[in-house]
Amino acid sequence: MQFCDPRGERSGPVHSYEVAAPLSAGSRVGLFANGFPGSVDFLRHIGDAIERHAPGLITKLWNKGNASALATTEDLDEISDTCSAVIAAYGH
Repeated sequence: MQFCDPRGERSGPVHSYEVAAPLSAGSRVGLFANGFPGSVDFLRHIGDAIERHAPGLITKLWNKGNASALATTEDLDEISDTCSAVIAAYGH
């Protein structure tokens, strides 16, 4: 699988993104896939990049499994109880 960088030339100033969640070694970042094809693989790559960039952070992946279904209460409870931050993403 190969991911291509779709960015072109910037037309304006760059604004840095500041992480709002207090993350430190041992913090868990949830990765929540919506079940579209490719969403799990994409988030695995994101998780690997997070762990390389910020050693000590832990990622955990959840997969909703069906893009048309709502997230389960159990998944949402587990994510909110065990994670300092979450990234929700989809694939196609």
